[in-house]
Amino acid sequence: MSHAVIVYHSGYGHTRKQAEAVHQGAAGVAGATAELLEISAEGELPADGWQKLEAADAIVFGSPTYMGGASWQFKRFADASSKPWFGSKWKNKVAAGFTNSGSMNGDKLSTLHYMITLSMQQGMVWVGTGMAPANSKAAARNDVNWLGSYAGAMAQSPSDSSAEEGPPPGDLETARLFGARVAETAARWTR
Repeated sequence: MSHAVIVYHSGYGHTRKQAEAVHQGAAGVAGATAELLEISAEGELPADGWQKLEAADAIVFGSPTYMGGASWQFKRFADASSKPWFGSKWKNKVAAGFTNSGSMNGDKLSTLHYMITLSMQQGMVWVGTGMAPANSKAAARNDVNWLGSYAGAMAQSPSDSSAEEGPPPGDLETARLFGARVAETAARWTR
């Protein structure tokens, strides 16, 4: 049995919706459990948040991409993770990440690379999407991995859309499948 914690910040609700899809995928794997852990608007975890992360087999990081990088709230959380780093508390845990932005590109890869670097600093084992991109002429916007990311799950929500309107179904299905892959990897890793 493996347990994944999806720790994320969402500024307008779009990334929360993506986090919920990752959670759904992870929790849907036989023998796996998952929970959501939201970083507050002040960049803080709930009182028991650090203990939940320490107990997890997999930690999935999530943040919107603002101005080419993770939100300041996520960065505050990441900086505070120096405390678990001192004790190697996250060493050898499975790690993964996801992000959402208003543009198709929006420099989302910068955010994922930031999360990968954070994971490497913590001594974690990174898991990518494992999904081929939807890049044929027949591909449609709601195909799985239409944004073509290998490093982590990406989603796009128009800047003037509500959280009910975005991310689109294909990006949410990508997030769900990604969550399942992380949970399956964590189960294999923790045997």
